[in-house]
Amino acid sequence: MKTLFSIPLVSWENGIWMIGVFAVVVVVLVIAVFAMMNSDKK
Repeated sequence: MKTLFSIPLVSWENGIWMIGVFAVVVVVLVIAVFAMMNSDKK
């Protein structure tokens, strides 16, 4: 039974990279939306 718990079931490094990339994409999209809202010409 001890060998079962020594196998890593989750790769935390991969998950941290994915969360970081997702956060950067969300921030860029929010900045783009605000830029389009503020550059509205009447």
